[in-house]
Amino acid sequence: MAKGLQGCCWTMLLLLCAIQELGAWAMHTATESPGLGQPGDPTLLASGRVKRGWVWNQFFVVEEYTGTEPLYVGKIHSDSDEGDGSIKYTISGEGAGTIFLIDEITGDIHATERLDREQKTFYTLRAQARDRQTDQLLEPESEFIIKVQDINDSEPRFLEGPYIGSVAELSPIGTSVMQVMASDADDPTYGSSARIVYSVLEGEQHFTVDSKTGVIRTAVADLDRETQDRYEVVIRATDMAGQLGGLSGSTTVTIVVTDVNDNPPRFPQKMYQFSIIETAPVGTAIGRVKAEDSDVGENTDMTYQMKDEEGVEMFKVTTDSNTQEAVITVQKPLDYESKKVHTVVVEALNKFVDPRFVDLGTFRDQTIVRVSVLDVDEPPEFWPPSNTMEVQEDAHIGSIVGVVTALDPDTANHPVRYAIDRSTDTERIFDIDANTGAIVTGKVLDRETAGWHNITVLAMEADNHSQVSRASLRIRILDVNDNPPELATPYEAAVCEDAKPGQLIQTISVVDRDEPQGGHRFYFTLAPEATNNHHFSLLDVKDNTAAVHTQRVGFNRQEQDVYLLPILVVDSGPPALSSTGTLTIRVCGCDSTGAIQSCNSTAYAMSATLSPGALIALLVCVLILIVLVLLILTLKRHHKSHLTSEDDEDMRDNVIKYNDEGGGEQDTEAYDMSALRSLYDFSEIKGGDGGGGPGEGGNPASERHALPQWVQSPDLDFSVFRDYICRKVEQADEDLSVPPYDSFQTYAFEGSDSPVPSLSSINTWSSGSEQDFSYLGGWGPRFRQLAALYAGRRGEHHPAPTRTHLRPTQRHPRSKLHATPQRKT
Repeated sequence: MAKGLQGCCWTMLLLLCAIQELGAWAMHTATESPGLGQPGDPTLLASGRVKRGWVWNQFFVVEEYTGTEPLYVGKIHSDSDEGDGSIKYTISGEGAGTIFLIDEITGDIHATERLDREQKTFYTLRAQARDRQTDQLLEPESEFIIKVQDINDSEPRFLEGPYIGSVAELSPIGTSVMQVMASDADDPTYGSSARIVYSVLEGEQHFTVDSKTGVIRTAVADLDRETQDRYEVVIRATDMAGQLGGLSGSTTVTIVVTDVNDNPPRFPQKMYQFSIIETAPVGTAIGRVKAEDSDVGENTDMTYQMKDEEGVEMFKVTTDSNTQEAVITVQKPLDYESKKVHTVVVEALNKFVDPRFVDLGTFRDQTIVRVSVLDVDEPPEFWPPSNTMEVQEDAHIGSIVGVVTALDPDTANHPVRYAIDRSTDTERIFDIDANTGAIVTGKVLDRETAGWHNITVLAMEADNHSQVSRASLRIRILDVNDNPPELATPYEAAVCEDAKPGQLIQTISVVDRDEPQGGHRFYFTLAPEATNNHHFSLLDVKDNTAAVHTQRVGFNRQEQDVYLLPILVVDSGPPALSSTGTLTIRVCGCDSTGAIQSCNSTAYAMSATLSPGALIALLVCVLILIVLVLLILTLKRHHKSHLTSEDDEDMRDNVIKYNDEGGGEQDTEAYDMSALRSLYDFSEIKGGDGGGGPGEGGNPASERHALPQWVQSPDLDFSVFRDYICRKVEQADEDLSVPPYDSFQTYAFEGSDSPVPSLSSINTWSSGSEQDFSYLGGWGPRFRQLAALYAGRRGEHHPAPTRTHLRPTQRHPRSKLHATPQRKT
C-alpha cells in the first residue's frame, strides 16, 4: 500500500510539472510564435488570407517512462484542418519515425521508447502539414524541440578514487587531511536531484568531513603512528540535499599517519659483554650494539659516543649508517697483564631532534659495555727499545759493544734467549751472548770500510722458540786516527824560465780518510830530504792548504827541466800521523805575459799518463818483440842456406803449375811484374863480333847477365822491393772506393832460381851455347823427348837471364796490391 501511495504521488508530481510547462508553452506561442504560417509568406498570399500560427509549444517527455502504452508527447494542428482528414501531418528530424511517431490525421505525437536524459537531453524535429491529395505543403515547415524531463535516477559517484591521504601523527584537531568530490549525472538546474551532501559512514571517531566541500579533517589530537599507522575511512555522498528519497554513493579513503620524531632511542639491554684477545691489532672490531627507536626513516638516524674517559682512550665507537648499529673497535693495544676487564659507557642519541617534542623527554639513552681481555702467550719484548750502539774502530776482538734486554710479558715470565739474524750479519762481525744479550765484536773493525752496521737481534722464549721477536740495532763505528793524510792529487806544476822570486806556482791540499770529531787540522813542511832546496819555498796557509813559491830568479831548462819537491803533511792526531808527497815542477818557456808556450812535452805527457811500472812493462814488451823478429830472421836465413845445399834434390816433385790467366788484356788492375824487373839493369853484354857461339871460344856466362842470383849474391839489398811493395800497400789502403775491401794478397820472394835450368821453352832465354842440356837424357824416359828438343837447338843464341819469382799467393782480378787486410766494414 505504501508503494501504491508513493507511485500516486509521483504521478501527480509529473502532471503538475506538465501543466506548468504547458502553460508556459501556451504563453510563449501566443507571444512569439505566430504559427506555421507567417504574414507575407508568398505561398499564402496567393489565397488572399493570413493564416494563424500553430497551436503547439515546446514539448516535454519524462525520462525513464515504464508504461506499457506509448507515451503521449503532444499534438500539432493547423487552422486549415476542418477535421475531414484532407490534411496529412508529418515530422522529420532526430528520432522521427523511430522514437517519435505522429498520427497523420490527428497530429498526435507519441514516444515509443524509454528515454534517458543523461544520454540525450532534447531532440530537434521539423513539422509539416500537406494536402493529402496533392501532397502540397499547406503550412511552412516549422522546427520544434522535445525536451527530456529529468527525474532523480542517478546516484552520486566518486570518480577520482581510490583516495589515499596522509596526516602527521600528533596533529591538532581540525587538521586538513584531504578533499573528496562526488559527481551526479542528474540535471543540476532542475530540482534537487544533483545537490550533494557528504557524511562519514566509518571512522567518524577519528575524522570528520565537511558536508558541502568534502574536506576531511582530524577529529582527535592523539593520533599515534606507533599505535596505528593507517585508517580506512568511508565517506558517503547523498543527492536531493540529503532529503528522504535521495540517492547516495560511497568511497573508502585510506589515511596514512606519518611519523614524527616523538620517540627517543632505547637500548634493549642495560649491559653488554664482549671478549677479545690481548694481541688484537688496533682497529679490530670487538662487537656491535644497537639502540631501538620506534620511529621510522631519518627519525631513527642516531650517533653513538663514549661517555667515560677510559672508553675514549682505549676504544672507539662508530655508527654503521646502514644498520644504525654502534661498532666498538680497539683504539689502543690491550694488555692482559695490565688490565683484564674494561668497562665503558656507550650513549646513543638521535641525529635529528624535532623541537616541538623536546618536552616529551631526553632523546638519548646509555648502556654499559664490559670488554674482557683474553691472555695470549706473547713473544719477549725488548726493553728499553734503544736501537743505537757505538764502538771504537780499534776495539779488540771480543770487546763488548752493548747489551740488549728482552722480557717475557706473560705472567709465566719464561727465560729469554738471544741470537743474531745472520742474514743481516753475513760476515759475522758481531756475536751475542745467548743468555745475557751482550753484543761483542767478532772481527777487527774498520770505520773507513763501514762506518755503520745494521743487524737484527732475535729474542725468544727458552722453551718455545716459535715465540720470537726482532729488534733492529744500529752500531756506529767511532773513528780512530789510523790513516795518515795524503796529497789530494799527484800535483804537477809549471814555472816559467824567467820566474821571479816569491811567485806562487801551486796550492797544495790534502785528504784524510779519518773523520775526527774536532775536524781536521793539517801541518805542511818540506821533507827532510829537501832541506838543501834553494829553488822553492813552502808556506803553510793555516787553512789545511799550503802554497809553493819560487825562491830564485829564473830557471834554465837546458840545465834542469824537472824539479821534484817532497812535502811532508802531518795531521792533528792523536796520534799524529804523517806522509810525504812529491810535487813535480816543470820548467817551461813563457811569453811576455807569462803564458806557458812550451815545456818538455814528451816527458811531461809520459809522466802524466804512465807510471814508472807501466813504462818498464812497455820497454820489456818492445825488447821481446825485437828478439822475436831477430829469431825469425835467423831461422829463415838458415832455412834458405839448407835448401841451396841440396843440389841432388829430385826436381820432378818441384814442377809448379801456373794456371792463373788473370783478367786478360782488359785487366789493367792486375799487378804488373815488369815493374819489379825494371828496377834492375837487364842490359845485354855482347861478346865478340858476332855475338859468339859455343864454338867461338867465348864464355856463355860472360856474354849475357841475368837477374841477380840471391844465393850467389847474399849481400844484395832487397829493401828496394820491400819499399816498393809497402808504397803500393799504402796507396791501396788510402783508396776507399775500390772493392773488395777484405781481399788479402801476399807477395813473397821465392828465393833464387833452381840450379837446374828452366824446363819451359817459353821462359828459356838462354841459347844452346850457354847451357848444355845433355844431362836431361840421364833423367829417365820421361825427359828423353825434351832432351832431344834442346839438343837440336844448341846452335841457336838466346838471352838467358836467371828467373826471379815474385809469386802472389792470392790474387783478385780487380784487387789492389795488399800486404795486410785493407780494412773491415
